[in-house]
Amino acid sequence: MLAWAHGGVRNRIRRLPTPYRSVRLSPCRPRSRALPDGPPSLSRLGPASRCPGRWECWRPGRAEGRLIGGVINRIVLAQATRFALPLERFDGAVLFWEETGGLASHVWSYLQVMRHSGILDRISGMVVGVPREIGGLEPGVSPTLPEIVLDVLGDRDIPVLGNVDFGHAGPNLPMPVGIRVGLDAQQRTLALLEPAVGPHAMTGPVG
Repeated sequence: MLAWAHGGVRNRIRRLPTPYRSVRLSPCRPRSRALPDGPPSLSRLGPASRCPGRWECWRPGRAEGRLIGGVINRIVLAQATRFALPLERFDGAVLFWEETGGLASHVWSYLQVMRHSGILDRISGMVVGVPREIGGLEPGVSPTLPEIVLDVLGDRDIPVLGNVDFGHAGPNLPMPVGIRVGLDAQQRTLALLEPAVGPHAMTGPVG
């Protein structure tokens, strides 16, 4: 059984000793450090375990919760359809999102929709991908993406880890949706707290 993952997973699923398999979230095949006293699939990511990007702490803090997210405009548009996720699904979740193309003002608007819909009041943490080809985000020019995110969050005291290498900008770290993770923004780490892949139950001969 494989949890649905945002981002490429082929060539990133490594076999572990039975009964677990784990998605190894690594853009450049580093030596991933296992957390002590954890299940065999538990992996920790941080500044030393990736290249060439540099993860950034936009708001310090720690959080644990289930990963939920994707491309930000798709999240917002889906919530306006009959396929919208119940708001309860965001309770205590770690929201991850990325954007490719469009304008910085659009990102601000999408975040405002999430704020007014109550999503941002329910999540426990946020992970933001590397922006790709977003108009209005110029080096050294305000507003920056961290400024936009923190402006919309206001006084909501949740950790925010930014510039994380998943999604369209690459390297493309798989983000297994629905899996519990531990987020430490100040240490710039993200850890899987449970297996992303489990054994498949065979019900009969294959072929």
